[in-house]
Amino acid sequence: MTLYMEDEAGAGFSFSAQDIAELVCRTALEAEGCPYEAQVNLILTDDAGIRELNREMRGIDRATDVLSFPNVDFEEAGVFGSLEEREADYFDPDTGELILGDIMISLDKVREQAESYGHSQKREFAFLVAHSMLHLCGYDHMEEAEAREMERRQEEILTRLGITRD
Repeated sequence: MTLYMEDEAGAGFSFSAQDIAELVCRTALEAEGCPYEAQVNLILTDDAGIRELNREMRGIDRATDVLSFPNVDFEEAGVFGSLEEREADYFDPDTGELILGDIMISLDKVREQAESYGHSQKREFAFLVAHSMLHLCGYDHMEEAEAREMERRQEEILTRLGITRD
C-alpha cells in the first residue's frame, strides 16, 4: 500500500500521523479483503482549508472533519471483484496499484473533537482515517442501516489496532 501524505497545517501530534494513517489504511484494506495493492492520497489541513474545499466541491460553506473523494465506483461496498474490467480508470499504469482516492482531514477538528469526545487525538485521527477509508471502499452512511454498518466496521478496524477511546 502506498500512502501519499501532505501536511499543509503542521500536525504537531505526539504520534506520527504518517505511521498511524498507513497502519489504519492497511488494516482497513485487510478488513475489507482488498486483493490489490492500493494507493491513497491524504491531505492534512486546517478548518479554513477544508471549509474552502467543502464549499467548492459540495456547496457547503463550513468546516468539516473529513472529506473523502473515492476514485472507484463500487457496485457493492467492499466488493473488489469487477474492478479489473475498468483497469484504465482505477489502476496506476506505472505501479499497478488500485487508486482508491483522496482523503482530506482538518487537524483543527481532530483536536477539537478529541477534546469534546474525551479521547486522544491519536484515536480521533485514526477514527477519521478509518471512516474515510470505508468511504473510499464504497460505504456510505446516508441511511440508518448504512450508518450502523459503517460504525461497526470502523470500530472493528480500530479494535484490531488497539486504538480505543482512552
